[in-house]
Amino acid sequence: MRGSDAMQESLFTVAKLEDFVPADHPLRSIRSLVNEALVRLNGLFNTIYADAGRASIAPEKLLRAMLIQVFFSVRSERQLVEQIRYNLLYRWFIGLAIDDDVWDHSSFSKNRDRLLEHRVVENFFTEVMTLADKRKLLSKDHFSVDGTLIQAWASHKSFTPKNGNDGDPGAGTGRNAAADWHGKPRSNATHASTTDPDCRLFRKSQNAAAILAYQGHVLMEHRSSLVVGAVVTHADGYGERAAALAMLDTLPGKHPRTIAADKAYDTRDFVQACRQRHVTPHVASHSTRWGGSAIDGRTTRHAGYAVSQSIRKRIEEHFGWGKTVGRIRQTVYRGIEKVDQHFKLTMTASNIVRMARMFSAMSPVASR
Repeated sequence: MRGSDAMQESLFTVAKLEDFVPADHPLRSIRSLVNEALVRLNGLFNTIYADAGRASIAPEKLLRAMLIQVFFSVRSERQLVEQIRYNLLYRWFIGLAIDDDVWDHSSFSKNRDRLLEHRVVENFFTEVMTLADKRKLLSKDHFSVDGTLIQAWASHKSFTPKNGNDGDPGAGTGRNAAADWHGKPRSNATHASTTDPDCRLFRKSQNAAAILAYQGHVLMEHRSSLVVGAVVTHADGYGERAAALAMLDTLPGKHPRTIAADKAYDTRDFVQACRQRHVTPHVASHSTRWGGSAIDGRTTRHAGYAVSQSIRKRIEEHFGWGKTVGRIRQTVYRGIEKVDQHFKLTMTASNIVRMARMFSAMSPVASR
């Protein structure tokens, strides 16, 4: 018998959001981990918000919504708020009931900027890493470091002379007139973007095009391949090594460590700076560099060097996930502080996904 195509809603419906989420859904273990970290931020939230006045969006719900935006590659706050209205899974993860009103996208953006201003994302990253440390997931001795380019939210047309004398008014009509830079030298010393003054014109290699970009840097431990340090700097030829040393300085303790990296870190000043910090540089040898490699057989002959070179490639998994899922291939924020918070949130989300998989794999063993 053919079924009817008519739809008739019940007068009364009793349903809970919990009923719509499968018991084995990946977001269940992720939400449990996120909530555990958010509880530890309660004191920080109390200092950000006033005791009196109109109630704003709960910071816990804001952070969960920002994570949803990363996990599901939602491109804008406007689209995120729209999807929260009808997506029951999003409502359940964020903590909104079925009949709760959803915020306006402009209110969401203003409250999100408050969290970024008080560096809540950075504190959230620290709390997630504290949970990982309590579960013995982090190595204290072996690390890898690498960097990646983050394309800025600015066009080449915004990269104009700092003195304001462009000399090329552009051809054509409209606000997006054509421009011709052929034969005209352009550098960060004489030019800056009017859209995002913090970004820099950078060329990754001689065979790559120059783009307006930032550099994101990651310090990864070797036991569980989790990111323990993340920072964004201006894009230049020295940012990777300077950021690596700065992240090494944040590690607790002064015991001997190893740091794995690619050929871009094979310079004498970086190798010497690592050894001054009691860190053995397991850097890929760049024998074709002018002057030769900064490391020799005293380092490369050990078995640990080969292990470090193998494990360091896992750092690309975080970059790949962040660029395909987390939207850091081209940031939508302007200004180095906001881009830094965006990068840290994406790396935190990558860690949370990895940790949730680990806990799910360990739970059947623990229950025996």
